[in-house]
Amino acid sequence: MNLMTETDYGVLVVDDDFRVAALHSAIVAAVQGFRVVARAGSIAAARTALADHPEIELVLLDVYLPDGSGIDLIGELDRDCFVVGAETDSAAVRSAMRAGALSYLIKPFADADLARRLAGYIQYRRVLDSADVDQSAVDSALGALRFGKPATAKRNDNPSPTEQRILDLFGPDSVLFADDVSARVGVSAATARRHLAALVDCGALRMSLQYGGTGRPRQEYRRAR
Repeated sequence: MNLMTETDYGVLVVDDDFRVAALHSAIVAAVQGFRVVARAGSIAAARTALADHPEIELVLLDVYLPDGSGIDLIGELDRDCFVVGAETDSAAVRSAMRAGALSYLIKPFADADLARRLAGYIQYRRVLDSADVDQSAVDSALGALRFGKPATAKRNDNPSPTEQRILDLFGPDSVLFADDVSARVGVSAATARRHLAALVDCGALRMSLQYGGTGRPRQEYRRAR
């Protein structure tokens, strides 16, 4: 998981399937600037988590939940929300957007699709951090939400020496975990994850998840094609 900083956004993951919740949580943890504060498997549990954790700023919300539709919860939220559900009915999409959802992702989706939108959310918040904005800023913020972090927002400087050493570990077909990178480069696991997240964020690497028999899925990294 990323080292927490003052700019980390707290996230609530709401999904009644614990494996899907773990998947989404792992993607959130891999994107620099976010941390998972809580998970919930129902609307009632989501309300409790929101009441208990005022630091939550973004909710990843499923549609089909045991005690109702997640879309009905959106109107109650005083936090930002991405809908991440399997509902494909166009009326449901319109309802979610009218209720205030910032994004709508239909399952199943690639890990990178959610990661890209999370990066876009950071850009959205950064652009709208000023007290006053012009039309160009509004367009930029909304574009980042819709399409994910734009290419022009990606860093264009050279990687740091540590990041270059990490990149040098990856051949065309290499697949490595953060622990592998930590051991080979000689940095802590937390530092390795931070640099890996930065390299994913700038498009040099891509991250996916590998499930084992039990426990949390592991983040695996490879060269971006």
